Amino acid sequence: MNQDKYIEIQDVEQTFKTKKGTFPALRDINLTVAKGEFVTLIGHSGCGKSTLLNLIAGLTMPTKGVLLCANKEIAGPGPERGVVFQNHSLLPWLTCFENIYLAVERVFGGSESKAQLKARTEAALALVGLTPAASKRPGEISGGMKQRVGIARALSMEPKVLLMDEPFGALDALTRAKLQDELLEIVARTQSTVVMVTHDVDEAVLLSDKIVMLTNGPAATVGEVRTVDLARPRNRVALADDPQYQQHRKAVIDFLYTRQAHVEKVA
Repeated sequence: MNQDKYIEIQDVEQTFKTKKGTFPALRDINLTVAKGEFVTLIGHSGCGKSTLLNLIAGLTMPTKGVLLCANKEIAGPGPERGVVFQNHSLLPWLTCFENIYLAVERVFGGSESKAQLKARTEAALALVGLTPAASKRPGEISGGMKQRVGIARALSMEPKVLLMDEPFGALDALTRAKLQDELLEIVARTQSTVVMVTHDVDEAVLLSDKIVMLTNGPAATVGEVRTVDLARPRNRVALADDPQYQQHRKAVIDFLYTRQAHVEKVA
């Protein structure tokens, strides 16, 4: 298997049927993601970022084209692709431990003992620093902690690919920064392949090996792919004055706000 083409998106189009007719969300999407690479998808609202992520997750099927993961066609959801949504999607009546255990049991329940499943769950909680909150329910913990449980749940299934749809979008700036730093550490430890949707330019530059910039919808496509060649591990304070960081940031801002500037429609 070619490790440089771990995820392959070939000539993908996605259209949706609406009351007003057919809506073309994505067109001519061609993209590869290497094994262990951290890729962010960025663009204005309505450009199809989440639609593309859902296609990789197998939650929806493309109207045209093909998506591959590890040389196998993506024909639906699978445990090799873990998903973290902006809304943590935790079951409120279950504890943090139980929310994760449920996912672990689904994937490994047929081949492992209860003790092994419990150990996997505990390891996932420890990975995101939430061992003390194991017995708490979602209503008893903060928004940032809920997102960490969501990340732990996805990682507990040992996915080959972690798919994240603006996982920190609803959080305050300080909590967001803390979780970004934690995510960098987790990905470095697990060597996960990550595809993440974001609206945040600084988040994209800080986290990514590659930033995929989408043109405006409808019929959005890949406008530019930028390789972020900043050394790892990355420190946000040190990068703040780094000329390379600023160059990447400027390039993404230029794409979004000059080349893809939104023109507001006046009624």
